[in-house]
Amino acid sequence: MASSGVVGQMDMNARPLALSGHVGFDSLPDQLVNKSTSQGFCFNILCIGETGIGKSTLMDTLFNTNFENFESSHFEPKVRLRAQTYDLQESNVRLKLTVVNTVGFGDQMNKQQSYQHIVDYIDTQFESYLQEELKIKRSLHNYHDSRIHACLNFIAPSGHSLKSLDLVTMKKLDSKVNIIPVIAKADTISKSELHKFKIKIMSELVSNGVQIYQFPIDDETVANINTAMNGHLPFAVVGSTEEVNIGNKMLKARQYPWGVVQEYTTILEKLVCVKSRNNYVEFKPLFFVSLQQTYEAKRQEFVGELQRREEEMRQTFVQRVEEKESELKDGERELQGKFEQLKRLHAEEKSKLEEKRRSLEKEMSVFSKRRAASELLQAQAFNTSSNNKKDKERKK
Repeated sequence: MASSGVVGQMDMNARPLALSGHVGFDSLPDQLVNKSTSQGFCFNILCIGETGIGKSTLMDTLFNTNFENFESSHFEPKVRLRAQTYDLQESNVRLKLTVVNTVGFGDQMNKQQSYQHIVDYIDTQFESYLQEELKIKRSLHNYHDSRIHACLNFIAPSGHSLKSLDLVTMKKLDSKVNIIPVIAKADTISKSELHKFKIKIMSELVSNGVQIYQFPIDDETVANINTAMNGHLPFAVVGSTEEVNIGNKMLKARQYPWGVVQEYTTILEKLVCVKSRNNYVEFKPLFFVSLQQTYEAKRQEFVGELQRREEEMRQTFVQRVEEKESELKDGERELQGKFEQLKRLHAEEKSKLEEKRRSLEKEMSVFSKRRAASELLQAQAFNTSSNNKKDKERKK
């Protein structure tokens, strides 16, 4: 009875609280979106191509902004990588963008080591992230991940074939980064030449075993779109930083006497609209790697690489421990053998010393007996001589 009264009193004194929002697992996607939006995204892009091919212009067009660009000469002694980080915002989504540009790529007479600086840079970023990951107290939430998510390899619109330097560079990088080949300044060649050039590039990539980025088709929701996107590889791009009045709107485009090359650009999607003399409009969709897909692919790749390295380190550690144990056991056996040998030598020396001691004691005993006998004889001789003197004295 007393307990029921206490419960009734607690119910009367309880203060009801209203829920601030919906509670259920169907709100998890919204929570993830809000968390990602508040934290922002990090995207690192590497642009590889010769000087003046349009790398900086395409970046300005792609992200709809004017980045800080530096003019580069064609007389660089070696390839340099220049990384620039920008904080962008589109609607309520924040993006920390890092654009890495290859300065002087392909400008040297001797191009044998042109790709090596790029490989070293990518390996350095992986190593820096690995060192941060291996720390006991990690702070990855505010760590600037400088690993390259996507690599745009700009191909000169020659219409013939790939350059040897492009093939070697992509071959060295295909296992380290997502390579997206793009044909720069695609408006300088005709449509038929562009189509043949794409077929030639893909056949050369396949014959040389170069693995470029392929849009994933495992997900049924995007399988059809990604299959179509894979059919457009390599992408043909046209960059522009000039704004032209089209339909009472100022848009980034290139003005020609025979028409307009217009750019529609967002961070995730790019549409190139080419308008000809006959007012025929052809839309060529060009979807660059979305941030989420790139992030997930790189994260899975890095996790697999980290697990592989961890397994290699564990096996190496176990192997070194076994080798060390074997060395210690060999050293212990060697020391035990030396100890037994010294023990035998000590026993032999001790037995020799005991034998010498017994021999010495015997010699001392014989010497004592001889000395006693000698002393006795001397005493007897002394007594005899003294008695003889006394007898002579009595006689006298």
